Amino acid sequence: MSERKNFSSGAKWEDIVGYSRAVQIGNQLEVSGTVAVDEKGVVGKDDFYVQTRFIIEKIKKVLDQAGYKLEHVIRTRIFVTDISQWEEVGKAHGEFFKNIKPSTSMIEISALIDPDYLVEIEVTAIK
Repeated sequence: MSERKNFSSGAKWEDIVGYSRAVQIGNQLEVSGTVAVDEKGVVGKDDFYVQTRFIIEKIKKVLDQAGYKLEHVIRTRIFVTDISQWEEVGKAHGEFFKNIKPSTSMIEISALIDPDYLVEIEVTAIK
């Protein structure tokens, strides 16, 4: 088995729940579910488009930290609390992935941990 490397965001939840921001094994990187929150709180409250853009920018930061680029993303999984907002989410996703075209899923779920979280995205990247 290839060497495993964990990437941490420093969030207290990582130790409480037992997860990493991202995990790399060999040339594959898995990025945990990511929501639109920063040190000040929720970003883009009530706005699916703004949350999606923020999330992908946040994912891009951990990709960069691990030596990957958006072009290495082969899969995105998008969880939304209201599938009727798919066009707003898709528009933001397309701004980053229009030419990369990873495989993707967009799935409506009943809720996320915080009711102000509207979107959660996880990605798989291979280089």
